[in-house]
Amino acid sequence: MSRAPRFVAAILAWRPTLFLARLALTSAYLLGGIVKLTDWQGAVAEQAHFGMTPPAFWAALTILVELIGPLLILTGRLVWLGAGMLGVFTLFAAFTANAFWTMAGQERFMATNAFFEHIGLIGGFIALAMLAQRQQADA
Repeated sequence: MSRAPRFVAAILAWRPTLFLARLALTSAYLLGGIVKLTDWQGAVAEQAHFGMTPPAFWAALTILVELIGPLLILTGRLVWLGAGMLGVFTLFAAFTANAFWTMAGQERFMATNAFFEHIGLIGGFIALAMLAQRQQADA
């Protein structure tokens, strides 16, 4: 196993790095929740667009997940729960919004990329939950 260069080790050891990484991983969800909260009709319309019924219920649930999940992760409290919430939500969204197997041409290409980007985010949430678990065990 090779060691990271000093500057990389310094960045990784810098106390704010983990918080900034958590913020980066959750920022789209946090922003999405705030935007939906401030544009309720738009949030409901989005759910209706994806065939979610009743759309108001799914809009409210989406807002709750997109706000509570990041807050749990950013505060370091129940990180496993916040990561799990966002991971399951992301998986559900990937299948709902990026069903590339039903598409053709450029639309299929773009949806395939978005689908696997969502899968990558889920991996990030799993890794974050594992890291939090290890930190708690070491404490």
